[in-house]
Amino acid sequence: MQQRRVGATGLTVSRLGLGTMTWGRDTDEHEARDQLIAFAEAGGTLVDTAAGYGNGASEELVGSLIGDVVSRDEVVLATKAGISARNGGRTYDTSRGHLLATLDASLRRLGVEHVDLWQVHIWSDDTPLEETLAALDQAVTSGRASYVGVSNYTGWQTAQAATWQRAVPGRTPLASTQVEYSLLNRAVEHEVLPAAAALGLGVLPWSPLGRGVLTGKYRSGTPSDSRAASTHFSNFVGPYLDERGAGIVEAVARAADGLGLSALEVALTWVRDRPGVTAPIVGARTAAQLRGALGVEELSLPPEIIAALDDVSAD
Repeated sequence: MQQRRVGATGLTVSRLGLGTMTWGRDTDEHEARDQLIAFAEAGGTLVDTAAGYGNGASEELVGSLIGDVVSRDEVVLATKAGISARNGGRTYDTSRGHLLATLDASLRRLGVEHVDLWQVHIWSDDTPLEETLAALDQAVTSGRASYVGVSNYTGWQTAQAATWQRAVPGRTPLASTQVEYSLLNRAVEHEVLPAAAALGLGVLPWSPLGRGVLTGKYRSGTPSDSRAASTHFSNFVGPYLDERGAGIVEAVARAADGLGLSALEVALTWVRDRPGVTAPIVGARTAAQLRGALGVEELSLPPEIIAALDDVSAD
């Protein structure tokens, strides 16, 4: 798999990342093992998780497979901190103390001494930005993280954080921003992508398949084994099952038919090759689904197809 640099840093990753949000909950150990084997065999290196995924279950499962399925130096291990589950709900805490304590817990679950990329999972108005960013500096200077980034920041938040880190020598520059980006959600093109380009951040799109909708699986209803049918993902997928979404999905399906490809391949290739994108993060329920995504490595879309998809999905 082709490797790309993460922004203006020396860190290189595969141009597709393996997402593990469902690991330890919807994806069991056997499926996770098969996914990681398939990903590594395809030349994939970037494995993305978070302390908030399954309340640590994802990190534990990833950690149990590193050193077994793949060696530590064969993967670029990325995790995030700042979102956790408490009392049945989600809480956001980006204070320095909480972030560093979360990082230490992540390292224990992952069974490693450091992560390659550590990201603040969410912006929070409850903590001064400089305090949040100080945690990133400390993570790097203490050797617990090699590179740092942010996730789910707006354009102005991205620019403010990246500029703050570049303002004084000794601070650790941000390497990346992880944001939702797909044909169904192109909002980041207005401000986040220009900010990332101007300030040297690599872009790691999450949900590049529109929360699964762009695969076409919902064209004729909601499959019983799909995320939209599950209690904890139905609200996540639901917003894209509207008239606008249906129109975009049909356009992707027509393009796929004309090219002899799947809708998944068309949608994922489109995101992967957008300006500024380093590596879309692909999460799959099964190894078979993941292999379908890994097949895009040899693909590129004709300019006229890209233009048509750009037109039908424009905000």
